[in-house]
Amino acid sequence: MHNPVDPAQEPVAATGRDPDGASATARRRRTRRASTRVPMPREIWILVAAAFLIAVGYGLIAPILPQFVVTFDVSVTAAAAVVSVFSFSRLITAPAAGTIGDRIGSRKVYLAGLIIVAVTTGLVAVAQAYWHILALRALAGFGSSMFSISAMGLIVKLAPPGARGRASALYGTAFLLGNVIGPLAGAAMSFLGMRWPFVIYGTGVLLAALVVWWLMPNKKIDRLEGKDEGPAEGQDEGAAGDKPDTSPLTLAEAWRSSAFRALLVSNFAHGWINMGVRVATIPLFAAAVFDQGVAMAGFAMAAYAAGNAVILQFSGRMADRIGRRPLILAGLVGSGVLAGFMGFADQPWSLLLFSILAGAAAGLLNPAQQAVLADVIGNERSGGRVLSTYQMFMDAGQILGPIMVGLLVDGFGYRLGFAICGLVAAVAAGAWIFGKETLHLTHAGAQTAR
Repeated sequence: MHNPVDPAQEPVAATGRDPDGASATARRRRTRRASTRVPMPREIWILVAAAFLIAVGYGLIAPILPQFVVTFDVSVTAAAAVVSVFSFSRLITAPAAGTIGDRIGSRKVYLAGLIIVAVTTGLVAVAQAYWHILALRALAGFGSSMFSISAMGLIVKLAPPGARGRASALYGTAFLLGNVIGPLAGAAMSFLGMRWPFVIYGTGVLLAALVVWWLMPNKKIDRLEGKDEGPAEGQDEGAAGDKPDTSPLTLAEAWRSSAFRALLVSNFAHGWINMGVRVATIPLFAAAVFDQGVAMAGFAMAAYAAGNAVILQFSGRMADRIGRRPLILAGLVGSGVLAGFMGFADQPWSLLLFSILAGAAAGLLNPAQQAVLADVIGNERSGGRVLSTYQMFMDAGQILGPIMVGLLVDGFGYRLGFAICGLVAAVAAGAWIFGKETLHLTHAGAQTAR
């Protein structure tokens, strides 16, 4: 039975050896060799392709949505509420999405979530009142919660233990490239007006659902998640009773892992700094400090994406070779320091430099975090509630960060507001001082199988 709790790690911490007697040095060498030769399953590439299609569509509508809402003669605050209701809906519906995934399977929930997002986003194109858009974006948030939690669950199940960091980095890269290409495509199609992009996005998401439905067989996913009651491949009927526990991993079981507890804190910090403040506050800072504020905000976003994209080409493999914890600590320290100094950027070059380095820090952090999540859950069991809790902490940081930093900026200025981001990152790094490395747990089972 898979056991995520820390006592399984204690023999290593106390003796420097695995339960099979391998020294820590031998274990690290074995991990490096394994991480470089593990092939990526076809299903992971299918998820990556679907993520790219989804991200291109999101990048297409993200710059247009607030402007479209304002055409209904509402205030800027009301327009911002349409953006916020999506994140808030993701937050409050995450537990339900996780529970449904445990009951009926990640693939079914993933497809259902994509269809909900596609339909609700496409209907925005024919909205006749402000409240129509608000309601549709709230429903889209539930669909987004369903497919994002299920996507994480599928990666946990499908990624080989020696390539979990690489799989997470590939998935993140697909979203990043889509978010870069989407706005460019939107600019090229500006002649279509503000309604057609929502139709195009909805169609693109339906196409992503079709790709997954057609190319990712249901039988394999059911077998991995324990929904298939028959014996596994290569197993005879008599051995079926010896298969490992495939019941969903409970939140209480995951909580006994110090790595999981630290992971929740660091994901909250990631949501606060890299998903919330970066998107909501840095553009306002650029507009307040620089003459060409709108252009500088765009350049800063592009610089962040560039730094993130470069590091993602290496960070997944590094997490699979040297461990998750060192990259998480480096990413948290980098994110906190760079966010803290962002308020001192008074020249265009300094804003762009800090943005590039901040993107690189986030690129170290995120794949390693998702690899820890996969290590805690393991390949044998589903963990919808565990996955949804992980997402909720990031969404909470993404919602609270801009609000709290905005209040500090209004009262004391940008420098103090950004400095608080450094404090949040420091708290998360402190949590990881007590969180244990999970990479060697990944390879213990793989080594036994070999």
